[in-house]
Amino acid sequence: MAWNESGNGEDPWKKEGGSPNDLDRIVQNWQRKLSGIIGGGRGAPSAGGSSGGLVLAILLLIAWTLTGLYRVDEAERGIVQRFGAYSVTTMPGLHWHFPFPIETVDVVNVTAVNNYPFRTEMLTADEQYVFIQMVVQYRRSDPVKYSFEVVDPESTLQDVTEGALREVVGTSSLEVLVTEQRDQIAPRTQQILQNTLDGYQSGFTITSISLEKLDYPQSVQAAVDDTQKARNDSDRYVLEADTYAKDIIPKARGSAARIMQDAAAYHDRVIADAEGEAARFEAILTEYKRAPQVTRKRLYLQAVEEVYANSKKVLIDSSGTGNLIYLPLDKLVGGETRESSLSDATRSADSQQLPPASNQQDAEANRDRRTRQ
Repeated sequence: MAWNESGNGEDPWKKEGGSPNDLDRIVQNWQRKLSGIIGGGRGAPSAGGSSGGLVLAILLLIAWTLTGLYRVDEAERGIVQRFGAYSVTTMPGLHWHFPFPIETVDVVNVTAVNNYPFRTEMLTADEQYVFIQMVVQYRRSDPVKYSFEVVDPESTLQDVTEGALREVVGTSSLEVLVTEQRDQIAPRTQQILQNTLDGYQSGFTITSISLEKLDYPQSVQAAVDDTQKARNDSDRYVLEADTYAKDIIPKARGSAARIMQDAAAYHDRVIADAEGEAARFEAILTEYKRAPQVTRKRLYLQAVEEVYANSKKVLIDSSGTGNLIYLPLDKLVGGETRESSLSDATRSADSQQLPPASNQQDAEANRDRRTRQ
């Protein structure tokens, strides 16, 4: 129903027991009260203004007090600082502290494992250039030391990681790092890094270090490939030499054993021959003492027989005729032209004149005479 409707003589904006006010007047009243509370009025605040200021102050105090509430999760710890100094460590749950600027709280996660990628290029002990890429995993195990002992823990971790890695790489040659000690780089770096961080009391615990890449720079890759090829050739040559040694040494030992056995047999044979010759000489000496002439003749005949048996040429003396018969026994022994040689010898014997019977008898007598002498 409208305020000026017939039968209604009252102003709908009029309050009971008061004078009518419009919206502008209400807004102005609130502005005067707010100005009186904050001291922005021209004159002294009224009693109503003082009451409103007290209420606002109480509300602000309550709001400031509520800012001291904080919550700590299960994996976190709360580090309370009072005027910048360490006060207490709070466990998981809902807590309250004196709001800023009296106390502050740093919530530190002590169980989460963080990854820190690290890559660098550095020199080895033999002044070779190597590229290294790894990932460091760590957690903040001690929140108090993490918050107060080191100014910038994350930067400190990076610097100490590089120093530990340089200590490992700088004391080994490039060839050893790439081949033999590749698997030892990460654990050695982790040990040195953890010892250094413990000395700094940084509150870090290094859980693991993963070596992702360790390689030569591209500028020296060709030389490295040649070195690897030479190393493979060296290993192959060593293997072949070992195989040859395993084959030749037993043969040499067998040959040495055979030579020793031959030497022992020769030794025994020479001694036996010497003993036999000595025994034969003693036997001949005994016979010689009994019949010197017969023994001397028999020894002469044996010597001549031995000389003629070892000779390849035979000379036959035809006494009184001047003819000399030559038999090519060397060719006859060879057997290559045996038949032709025999035929030639037969023809030559037939072509020569046979000596008279008297001459043959004289020759035989002369031979017997020389034999007796």
